[in-house]
Amino acid sequence: MNLKGNKGFRMIYIYERLNKGELIIKEQLADELCVTPKTIQRDIDELRIYLAETHSMEEDVLIKYDRQKKGYYLIRFEREWFTNKEILALCKILLESRAFNKDDLHKLINKLLMQVVPKDKKYINEIIQNEYRNYIPLRHNKELLNPLWELSQFIIEKEIIRFDYTRKDGNGKERIVKPISIMFSEYYFYLIAFENNDSEEDKFKIFRVDRVENITKVNQKFKQPYNKRFNDGEFRKRIQFMYTGDLEEIKFKCKKHSLEAVLDRLPTAEIINEENGLYTIKAEAYGDGIDMWIRSQGENIEFLSKRIIEESV
Repeated sequence: MNLKGNKGFRMIYIYERLNKGELIIKEQLADELCVTPKTIQRDIDELRIYLAETHSMEEDVLIKYDRQKKGYYLIRFEREWFTNKEILALCKILLESRAFNKDDLHKLINKLLMQVVPKDKKYINEIIQNEYRNYIPLRHNKELLNPLWELSQFIIEKEIIRFDYTRKDGNGKERIVKPISIMFSEYYFYLIAFENNDSEEDKFKIFRVDRVENITKVNQKFKQPYNKRFNDGEFRKRIQFMYTGDLEEIKFKCKKHSLEAVLDRLPTAEIINEENGLYTIKAEAYGDGIDMWIRSQGENIEFLSKRIIEESV
């Protein structure tokens, strides 16, 4: 590629190097590209104009000059770009989730690391390399990025869909549903959907996305009345282990050292009494998931009572 004679290629080359966090020293780059320092200066000035015209706020992205190092560098403000700290946090979350097979995980982490300047990329790699090297995906080992995107489009377009679904007992069945949400919980992605039956409009089902295959639309739209719209946020507060069932009010006691874990686990939890370091908690939750969780806490939690708020969903 003739970077000397092609101004467009030359400017792309300069911007790519700036975008990687490199310091551009005008004289050195001029020697490398066999042009004059004045040519490089004009290229940088035009890049500055381009960035000012293509960003909503003039100071979102800036090319600045470092007088001590005698070179140009790019400033990317946090509202527009991930910081190195944020990239590290996202990589750790992806690794811990175990939600993706190795191919999907490799794509996601590599794209995140592409936003990191070379010296910091090496540092982040050192932090995550052991966990990355020993990553063990879930046993289904299925590619999920495509079906997740496909399902999300059907949700947005309110398309009734058909798919084959394999239950945990191994039995398969064709399902026709109205998809309304995708959620992630305890290693798995889930599709929340209404059965395609008008008489069942208030009830929804939960399907593990990795068990969904052969997704097709049936070329029929659905409508969801405003007063029956599914609220992802409120549902997440009240669901444990993605078990559906009656919406119940649960009361139990917990010891002080377990209080933080209880309040973090149950977003609807409310302290209604405290006596001698023993807290009485009230919370709302769907189905049997909350019962499973309470039993798993052993002597740290004492079950008191529960009552149905809404019939089974």
